[in-house]
Order: sequence, then C-alpha cells, then structure tokens
Amino acid sequence: MTIYDIAKQAGVSASTVSRVINNKPGINAQTRKRVQKLLNENHYTPNEAARGLVMQSSKIIGILIEDLRIEHHTESAYVIEQEMTALGYTCITLSTGRRDEKKADYIRILEQRRVDGAILMGSMFETEAVKKSIKEHLPDVPVAIVNGYLDLPNVYGILIDEERGVKDCAELMFKKGKKHLVMAVDSDTPSNRNKQKGYLRAMLEQGIAKEDIPFYTAVNKEFTNPRDVRAAGAKLTEQILTERPETDGIIYTTDLLAVGGLEAAKKMGKRIPQDLAIMGIDNTMYGEIVTPKLSSLDNKLVEVSQNASRAILDALDKKEVSHKVMLLTDIKERETT
Repeated sequence: MTIYDIAKQAGVSASTVSRVINNKPGINAQTRKRVQKLLNENHYTPNEAARGLVMQSSKIIGILIEDLRIEHHTESAYVIEQEMTALGYTCITLSTGRRDEKKADYIRILEQRRVDGAILMGSMFETEAVKKSIKEHLPDVPVAIVNGYLDLPNVYGILIDEERGVKDCAELMFKKGKKHLVMAVDSDTPSNRNKQKGYLRAMLEQGIAKEDIPFYTAVNKEFTNPRDVRAAGAKLTEQILTERPETDGIIYTTDLLAVGGLEAAKKMGKRIPQDLAIMGIDNTMYGEIVTPKLSSLDNKLVEVSQNASRAILDALDKKEVSHKVMLLTDIKERETT
C-alpha cells in the first residue's frame, strides 16, 4: 500500500496524505480524520528510505566497535542505541577489527550508508588513519568518540579521567598497607597510556624512583578473542609473582585481564587480598561473577555513552557542542582489596 493508494481511497492528493503522516498543519479536521483512518486500516508504514531522500536525512547512526565480543563496548553500544531509537533513529553496529586500515575503511562504509552521525567506541580509534578517513568520507557528519578524541571540527570526544582514576586506585592500595605495586597492561592504546600515567604519578609520589617502577605488558598484542585477554592476565601474573615475589598489589588495565590474574594468583597459593590485592578497570560484569569479587575502577559506561549520543543529537540540531567533555571515575571496592 503506497501513499498514492491511500490518497485515491480518501479522494485527496498524495501531498495531503503526506501532510497527515508528518502531522503538518493546513488540513481540516474531517479530512485528517478520514485519511488517518485509512492509514490505520491499511497498516501503512512510511518508507523511511524514501523519506530520507526528501528530508536529506537517513535517520541512521553508525556505531563502530573494534571487537563486538568485548562486553564493555557492546554494553555501551546498547545504551547508545536505546537513546537513539527513542528519538526515531536506527543504529547500525559494525565490528572493524584491530587493523588501522580496516577501521579507516569502515568509515568509508558509513559514508556509503549515508549515516547522519557516527560513534566510535574506544580510544583505539584515535589514529591518523581514522582521522584521515573521517576528513575524506565524513567531513560534514558529526562523529563522537567514546573515551577518545581527534582534532577535527566535526569530532566530539567524551573522555574519562582514567589517569586520575588509576592514581586513586594505587593510593587506595597504599592506604591498605600495600607497598609493592605492579601494573599489568594488555595492549598499547591511548586509554592504557593514560592509565599508566596515573599509576606512575602515584608511585612517584611515594618516593619510588622512576626506573624502579614496574610495568608488565602482555606479549601478545593481537588478541583474537576475550579468552586471550584472560589467558594473558594469568600469564602476566605468573611472571610478576615469579620475578617479583614481594608484590602485594596489582592493577590491571581491564577487568578481564584482572580475572585471569586473580585465577592465576589463587592457583599459586596467594590469599586475596591478604597476600595480594587486585584491581581491574571498567567495572564490568566479569568482576562480579568471580570469587572473590573484583574491585574495579568504574569509568562511567552509561554516562559516557549517553554523552556521546547527546553530542551527536545536539550537533544534528545545530546546537553548540563542546568538542571535549571529561568525566570523572569512581572506585567500586569489592573483595579483592
């Protein structure tokens, strides 16, 4: 059933039917009622693609995630989708993989889909390849980056103060009497570099010489699935506790890395948190389903996602939008500290 079929049945023009569908003024109440009755009886649904061509809007928001299997990012995408669909937008979520050239190529795919806006999940999109692709393919489309930023006029960064948050985590461990801390890192990203800065600041304030501050980084930087991250956490922890048996506190850059570390530490006979305190980052469900429950830095998943959605919507409404917004973190202390 098309708009023309409805118009014929109602004895009006197609433009009149269109005005009823779009709730436009200038139609008498009787005609509006007659047309609306026919629309309801025929279960008429507007062709959004055709409407988009007329309105110069696709009502589509593209969401790019490096790996859909990472629970923290898919939760964020869910929050964004709920925000957007409530306002009549449709979201398409695509998994880019880790390679920069693939991420750049997915920006081109969003252009082909004629998206009204794009949201990139995570600091791993903070690369020159992605920046160049946005400039080439989405120069006039608002783009929000969750916990990242690129210096472009149409890009809005919703950042998390993870540097300060990790410093707070280290200070909490010091207050609990832990003296020999280590940081375990799963991969090299802008976000993880900020986390390391926070750990470094806390250690320096304790009077520890920079060259004596230990960082351990996973050898496998190209994790292919979440199980690899968990396994890397276990392997790193075994290495740390073997090489530095005095270690009494470890901060991991993600909860899943910490879960692997927790399991390894228990196998090595460590009492948690008496012998070894453990903290993760992200405050995901992983921390609540392990035993003992994991203390974690809450980097405000819901708030960050909502802010990313609002930045896009405000930009589409031609409102003034801050190009950088910084949110603060909280510590969710559970049983491992």
